[in-house]
Amino acid sequence: MLVYGRNVAIELLKNPDKIKNIILQEGFNEKNIISLIQNNNIKYEFKPKYEMDRLSKGVHQGIILFIKDYKYYELNDILSTSQFIVILDHIEDPHNLGAIIRTCEAAGVDAIIMPKNRQVQITSTVMKTSVGTLDNVKIVSVSNIVNTIKTLKKNNFWIVGTALENSVDYRDVDYSGNIALVIGNEGSGISELVRKSCDFVVKIPMYGKTNSLNASVASGIMIYEVVRNRK
Repeated sequence: MLVYGRNVAIELLKNPDKIKNIILQEGFNEKNIISLIQNNNIKYEFKPKYEMDRLSKGVHQGIILFIKDYKYYELNDILSTSQFIVILDHIEDPHNLGAIIRTCEAAGVDAIIMPKNRQVQITSTVMKTSVGTLDNVKIVSVSNIVNTIKTLKKNNFWIVGTALENSVDYRDVDYSGNIALVIGNEGSGISELVRKSCDFVVKIPMYGKTNSLNASVASGIMIYEVVRNRK
């Protein structure tokens, strides 16, 4: 996988085992980053800007890293150690996914579950948006969300979905037990089958003219409400 950007580079260099090699733009003089690269004995080379631009297809800030592909966890890997899980029901925007991952890491969410199909996977854009926090987040890839929810229920999880219609205020639910919070697709929200599998369906009240929030913004509000209730 190819990733780029100085902030991502600094985070990844804290756990350099995943880095294969690094390309720096000619004239790159960020001494802190160069020192980290050299201290970790990571192979690197300098290339002209036009080659950097061709490789990254984005704002690379003079550094491109080639890293190992993200290794997803299995559901059984996280069941016995998790109390708060976020389930993503077919998020399509890599920027939303990256932002959600970053929020989950900051809030101490135990794991993220997402489907293998019709869902953006871990890409360079996701990595950059999450600012390299993927090393600190367990992401599980599953074939079927409804079946996964059934397994979570058998392991004493309460399933909380998010939707605008036929739902209750998100502040009126008790989040003190084992919680799996379902975040829906940017356009259509959670699917009907997933909704029927939820124990609670909640909404964030809208007081202005806007009738919905960006998926990553809504996720942030919901995630920290769960965290607040568990303190």
